[in-house]
Amino acid sequence: MTPWEMLAVFAAGVSAGAINTVVGSGSLITFPVLLATGMPAVTAAVSNALGVIPGSISGAIGYRAELSGQSRRILKMSVGALLGGLTGATLLLALPATAFEKIVPALVGLALVLVILQPRISKSVRRRRERTSGSARPDGGPLLLTGLTLASVYGGYFPAAQGIIYMSLMGVLLDETLQRLNAVKNVLVAVVNTVAALFFLFSADFDWMAVVLIAAGSAFGGPVGAKVGRRLSPAMLRILIVAVGTVAIVQLLRH
Repeated sequence: MTPWEMLAVFAAGVSAGAINTVVGSGSLITFPVLLATGMPAVTAAVSNALGVIPGSISGAIGYRAELSGQSRRILKMSVGALLGGLTGATLLLALPATAFEKIVPALVGLALVLVILQPRISKSVRRRRERTSGSARPDGGPLLLTGLTLASVYGGYFPAAQGIIYMSLMGVLLDETLQRLNAVKNVLVAVVNTVAALFFLFSADFDWMAVVLIAAGSAFGGPVGAKVGRRLSPAMLRILIVAVGTVAIVQLLRH
């Protein structure tokens, strides 16, 4: 990497760490930046998965107050996240690189659609809570666990917008505040990213420089997102993510 490319990757890591904590689509920032440096798509995906771990963990720690009283729920959901993340990571390496290059543009497109629809999903969730006030579901039942596990398979394969999928599922099936759900989301993302990264560490090719730069950036960005995320404009974040995600799709289709 050139010095300018290194700076761009680090800045992308900072942005991803903050965005992952607040929204959950930070890989739509880091992934296209890695592609722009000339890195192969699968190597970029693996390097990104390794690099965002510190940001995922620091973001979860930043929301520790909202995690209070949710330990049993988180433990049960984390089992599904762990199994799903490992399955997704295995698929990433088991399938040929050409399959990744064909599948990921569709996954990024799906992620962008979810980012765009997030306000509508959140509004629907709020309306549902008003209609079902008092009918608390402490763990969401088998339906939620199955949905979160499948979302974790997606996240282990390619992590863009997995947090939004988690929030959508939990918002529909749990009666909780969005901030407490966001705290759970950050833990589940950290579990998936960590188990996938540990798998990649011993079985995949990655770029150490990219990993270090994204890790340093995301570690800084995670707590920043936790502290100031509630003050940021969701509309501006969505515009940025959609713009960069569109660049990612173009980059992938050109490979």
